[in-house]
Amino acid sequence: MPEYGEANRRHWDELVPIHVRSQFYDVASFKAGKTSLKRLELEELGDVRGQSLLHLQCHFGLDTLSWAREGAIVTGVDFSEPAIETARVLAAECGIDAQFVQSDVYLLPEKLVGTFDIVFASYGALCWLPELKRWAKIVAHFLRPGGTFYIVEFHAMSGVFITDSDVTDLVVREPYFPIDEPLAFEDDGSYADRDAKIENRLTYSWPHPVSEIVTSLIEAGLRIEVLHEFPFTTKQWFPFMEQDSDGRWHLTKHDGSVPLLYSIKATNQLDSDTDVGWGFADGRGLFSG
Repeated sequence: MPEYGEANRRHWDELVPIHVRSQFYDVASFKAGKTSLKRLELEELGDVRGQSLLHLQCHFGLDTLSWAREGAIVTGVDFSEPAIETARVLAAECGIDAQFVQSDVYLLPEKLVGTFDIVFASYGALCWLPELKRWAKIVAHFLRPGGTFYIVEFHAMSGVFITDSDVTDLVVREPYFPIDEPLAFEDDGSYADRDAKIENRLTYSWPHPVSEIVTSLIEAGLRIEVLHEFPFTTKQWFPFMEQDSDGRWHLTKHDGSVPLLYSIKATNQLDSDTDVGWGFADGRGLFSG
């Protein structure tokens, strides 16, 4: 689906400088030593010191570099060249040892070799991917036998509701289950800066229910160790939300009744010689197996 991917890439290329200067990402505080990681992933993933960590869809690298500060040996991947360039500059400015690779996640086996102790993804990554079975094979491909995959992500259930600034209750607008064609959105701002004006406003995304995510990982050879769902999230999706002392956002209506966030921890059960059905055609990263 190259036309969808190209539209999304142009959009994210344009967002990079907006996000770097936004208060939402607060790069100045990061440079001063503050972590961008949330308490949830720090507690659930645990001690990463000395472990190699691959961060898929890392944007401009704040979380990747924060994991490096926690002691991990990090590699960040993103499809946006401006994002990767910015990540490399930040790493140099902060004196953090890190590797960054510019690549579509589906094409990563053509650009990166080796396996990792940890493969990590988080917060708003999966909705940009049209095919989760292919993504799960990427995870398994780069995860060493016995290694840990961890994702913390916005729950697909929270994405079915209208999030307009004047909405006063939960009203369904988008599907929860997979669809044949992507959802198309036009937005001239950014979640990090609503006043920003961008030219590449059209984006495409795909809903992925938790069942699809879990099944894709299992079929790729991973064993699910933990699946958690939470009634809070890390950003204000709806106007009727309030933030607690830990920075987590809760609904003021229906609180506790709707999952807004989930996390999955899994281990790779495949041997290094196991064939997971790779196949590439014409350099486009199409699976034949």
